[in-house]
Formats: sequence, structure tokens, C-alpha cells
Amino acid sequence: MTIKLYDSDSYLQTFSAEVLSCAPAGDRWRVILDQTAFFPEGGGQSPDPGTLGGAQVLDVQEEADGIAHYVDKPLNVGQTVTGEIDWPVRFRRMQNHTGEHIVSGICHRLYGYENVGFHLGEEAVTIDFSGELTWEQLMELERLANEAIWANVPVRAEYPDPAALKDMVYRSKLELTENVRIVTVEGYDVCACCAPHVHHTGEIGAIKILDSMRHRGGVRLTMICGTDTQLDYAKRTEQVKALSNLLSVPRDDVTQAVEKLKAEKEQLERTVAQRDQKLCDMRLKTLHETDGNLCIVDEFENPIAMRELVNAGMALCGGVCAAFSGDDKNGYRYIIGSRTVDLRVEAKAINAALKGKGGGQTTMIQGSCTATKAEIEAYFQS
Repeated sequence: MTIKLYDSDSYLQTFSAEVLSCAPAGDRWRVILDQTAFFPEGGGQSPDPGTLGGAQVLDVQEEADGIAHYVDKPLNVGQTVTGEIDWPVRFRRMQNHTGEHIVSGICHRLYGYENVGFHLGEEAVTIDFSGELTWEQLMELERLANEAIWANVPVRAEYPDPAALKDMVYRSKLELTENVRIVTVEGYDVCACCAPHVHHTGEIGAIKILDSMRHRGGVRLTMICGTDTQLDYAKRTEQVKALSNLLSVPRDDVTQAVEKLKAEKEQLERTVAQRDQKLCDMRLKTLHETDGNLCIVDEFENPIAMRELVNAGMALCGGVCAAFSGDDKNGYRYIIGSRTVDLRVEAKAINAALKGKGGGQTTMIQGSCTATKAEIEAYFQS
């Protein structure tokens, strides 16, 4: 079996190992070493990337005969190779995983909830807890987790002997009896875990809970730790700066400015809707009963007003009432209605004549076309 160097030294970035086997595996090669610092996929965490003897490590899995490294080119059996971990990726994951332990440990102590799901993604961490938490409770959880970081307490990983393990109180999703690796965040959490962690909580830097949602009777929260918090803060600072410049207000006043802009937009939408209704009423007065078709080509800002006009026009004509909005350069969108013509049947012919696409029900269809105004009016006059 492969010796797990990452178990005893999570900061080991370069190591030497003997190639015990190398065999093709599809378009990759499966390599087993006598020892490795590459962490395989497990416990909600992806495998370490890096290089092995000059080959790119594409995947790492713990399998029956050892830890399998899937690489992009073959290595010689018996050869001693150098492995290099992609350290920035590994350290980011260590920060986030240890941060997850702190948050889960505090949540368990405060509320008695279990961590029932964990995923360490490329941009954030998600944690599923067995009970619901308010946003205020999550913010308190975040505050206490960051206090654990500021305390800079030790983080230890060890394999207790069976007798000691039997008396230990620790978190675990599974019933474990042997070869149990316990990660202790002093004063905050004791948990069974196979992954590499930082040595002291201060190395995490910061923890930020971004969002939460109800999930299977509990809550799923999204958070970031360490390097990710710095990158996120830098991105959000740039966004606020950009909004500040666009709105011509100080950064601290951006929220109030956006709220004011939203209120003005809503008022404008109400004004436009009222205007569209008046225009619709005026258009209706220009329509007269006919045994043939009615066709209106105009600018409709509000699709609801456009539909209402068609509904009213259907009662005045023996054929179809067609409303088109747009111009010859950019094309038109349309709504066509009828009480006497099966438009679901006629839609294909209408779209073919007007170079359009769309469909709908027997009494009404809608879509778009690229025909000119003259072509549209000529079609419905025929």
C-alpha cells in the first residue's frame, strides 16, 4: 500500500518516490507509487493537481492496491520520480477545509446540528447542516469562526489507538472503528477527517459566509475562506467603486442611490404603462368593423397593451387581427389573434410569407419576422 506522506506533513510540496506499477487506463496512465504527497479525492475534496516525473497528474484516487495517480504519459516501473504538488491550489483547499471544520464545530456546539454534506469547490465551500439557521445566527457563527482564526490555535491530525478512540467524542458522518484519523482544532472542533489541514487557524486568514438556502429540512450555506476571501473582497470593492462612479455618489451611499434609481424606474414603468394604455385606447378608436383582417404596425413598448389591442380587434373583424411592433431595420415582433381562423394551422403559411417564426394556440399566435412594413400590410390586405 502507498505511504501517505500528506498524513504526517500537509506542507510537503516536493517528494521522491519509486514507481511500483504503470499501466494504460484509457487515454491516461495509472501509476502506483511506494509513497505520495498527493491527496486523493475524498471527504468532499478534489484530488491534488501537480506533476510526477514530468507528467501532469490529472486525477488521484485511493483504490484497493494503493493510491492511483492518473497521469498524461507513462513512467518507468522501478524508476525514482519527483512529485511536485500544485501548492497554491493545495494551500487554498487546506484553508477552506480547516475553515469548514471550525464553522461545523461551532455550529454543532451552539445548535447541536450535524454537518450532513460538504463540498469544497473551485470558488466556494458549501456545507449542509441538519437544522435550519436564521441569517442572524449564521452571522454569529461567522463572527465566532473568525475569532477562532484570530486566536491562532493549533490544528492537529493524529491516529489515536483503539482504546483512546473509544473514549473520544468527535464528529463523524460514518461509524468508524479502526485507522481513524482525528483532526482537532483546539477548543473548537474534533472531527474524523482524511484531508490535509493548516497547522494553526491564523493561516486561514478569514471566513465569510456568502449565502444560505433551505435544503432537505436543514440549511445549505455557501462560504469562502483564506485566499478566496481576499479575492472576493477585491472583486466586490471594484464593483462598488464602479457603481460609485456610474451613480456619481460616494461608495458608502451606493445602496441608497440604487434604491432611489429603482424607485424612479418603477415610477417610470407605471407612467409608461399608463401612456401605453391611453395609446391602446386611441388605437382602438381608429379600428372599424370589417369582414376581413385588421393590421396595426406601430411601436408597442408594453406587450400587454399589444395583446389587449389584439383581443379587442378580434371582436371587430371576420378574419385576423394582427399587431406588429418594430421597424424594417431590426425586424418586428407580432401577436395575431382570430375568432374564426385556426391560427395554429395557418401559422406556418404566415411565417413563410413574412420570413418569420413563432406559433401558439388556435386563437392566438406570437413570434417575430423580418418582413418590411409594406410587405406586412400587403399580406393582410390580400
